Amino acid sequence: MTHPAPFGALRRLALAAACALLVAPLATTAHADTLYPSKPVRFVTNFPAGGPLDILGRALADPLQKSLKQPFVVDNRPGAGGNIGADAVAKSPADGYTVLLSIDTTFTINPHLYASMPFAAKDLKPLMIFSSSGLTFGVSSSVSAKTLPEFVTQSKAEAMTFASAGNGSPGHFAAEIFSTATGAKITHVPYKGNAPAVMALLSNEVQAGILATPGLLSQIQAGKVRPLAVTGRQRSPLLPQVPTVGELGLKDLEFEVLYLAMVPVATPEPVMKTLRDALQSALALPEVKSRLAMLDMVALGETGDVAAQHLESARARYGKIVKSTGMKLD
Repeated sequence: MTHPAPFGALRRLALAAACALLVAPLATTAHADTLYPSKPVRFVTNFPAGGPLDILGRALADPLQKSLKQPFVVDNRPGAGGNIGADAVAKSPADGYTVLLSIDTTFTINPHLYASMPFAAKDLKPLMIFSSSGLTFGVSSSVSAKTLPEFVTQSKAEAMTFASAGNGSPGHFAAEIFSTATGAKITHVPYKGNAPAVMALLSNEVQAGILATPGLLSQIQAGKVRPLAVTGRQRSPLLPQVPTVGELGLKDLEFEVLYLAMVPVATPEPVMKTLRDALQSALALPEVKSRLAMLDMVALGETGDVAAQHLESARARYGKIVKSTGMKLD
């Protein structure tokens, strides 16, 4: 004869079943985290193909694919100063499978320049600041100044034309910093990209430009463009003989472009840790270090609060500059 289970035993069985149901999703989530990545990861770059950001993304994709055993695909989404690509990632699932590769200006300058932004700063958080790169202060052969202090004196007496890769570009912003910090008179001339800006400098169409070093390098080596200084905190790997603005006593002119990865704000920490660890290992590889040097980049590898504070410090500084110069974009 079978006796019914005591009430206490039934209650214990019910509690055990309920606990199992509660624990199961947690176990599934933890298991999913350990399996990341289990499918291809997309690197969205928010500037055009063939540029430094695109080249950096492809340099990192190969070692990441080898270490994490999944494809890492570079997807170029340029436009609106990087806002289009950043917005696409901000609206993507926060699962680590869509990562934005960007320069800091999308987050540190654009919010001050654009009347409205398609995404909010709180929608994305930094995964890592890979590296930084200064710009090179170059002048055409028509300029008599041989040093940056001489050029400052000359440009206070007469307005100088400055080429940039476009309105709101790093070169445009660096030129405004130069004018604000020194009292120099400048006329900004925007071009559609770094290459046309370099050609304008080469042909004496403009007198100066603060531009990406790789694009100026061959003209500097040929003696057709004169480098006066670099804007980074360290000398350029490509122009080690050219002084920094800080070395020349013009530290207020320092300006660096930061290359970074951002993810949707709700991305789980275990997923971010997997990506961070793999990226740190990739940045330590000799072939990646060599590629960074060719791109005029100094490795940083900043993460967490350090990366967030670096971006916030730059955002605050650039906001003051935009306000003082009246720069605005539609």
